Amino acid sequence: MVCTDSDSPFLFEMVQRPDFSFETAARADGLWPVAGLDEAGRGPLAGPVVAAAVILDPDNIPDGLDDSKRLNHTQRIGLFDEILSKAKAVALSSICAQSIDASDIRKASLEAMRRCVYALSLKPGLVLADGRDVPPGLPCLGRALVKGDQRSQSIAAASIIAKVMRDRMMMDCGLNHIDYGFEQHMGYATRRHREAIDAHGAINRLHRLSFAPFRTAGT
Repeated sequence: MVCTDSDSPFLFEMVQRPDFSFETAARADGLWPVAGLDEAGRGPLAGPVVAAAVILDPDNIPDGLDDSKRLNHTQRIGLFDEILSKAKAVALSSICAQSIDASDIRKASLEAMRRCVYALSLKPGLVLADGRDVPPGLPCLGRALVKGDQRSQSIAAASIIAKVMRDRMMMDCGLNHIDYGFEQHMGYATRRHREAIDAHGAINRLHRLSFAPFRTAGT
């Protein structure tokens, strides 16, 4: 949200930060604990989509939780370690490129998110999911929050866990496929990545062959 003063030459930007209000309201309604749910890696040309579910301890919430995209690498790593040490439960799930090709990225993302909830060591009373969709087949109530990683601290925590874990997976891919630079672009369609695909072709089981440019090129 941007606020302006017509009498001032300055522009003031008010950035929304996630808080614990959704979780607190759910607890008052008897829906407890609350799990935040998010994914990383919908858009890249290569690699898995990774989802995370996090149940925070309301008495020990890490400072600085935010949408992972609004944090730098150092901030994400610090919060990643803090979330793992302070949260009541954390779970991860990933869907590989080949499985994404066999369905579609939306279905794959929702399936990864669903699996996360079942993998939690505590059964949640409510799941807050980032985006417009609640994954089908949850063992509890679910609520979708658009821009949830900027509104709910639980979802923000999940976004950090998912982002850091997916980045680490892609860094490992970079070690195994040194010509592609996965450790730098994480599978996104950067110029270097596109040039590597043009020069060396797609990597079977790692590139998403149902995505353009592979689909349009007939590979």
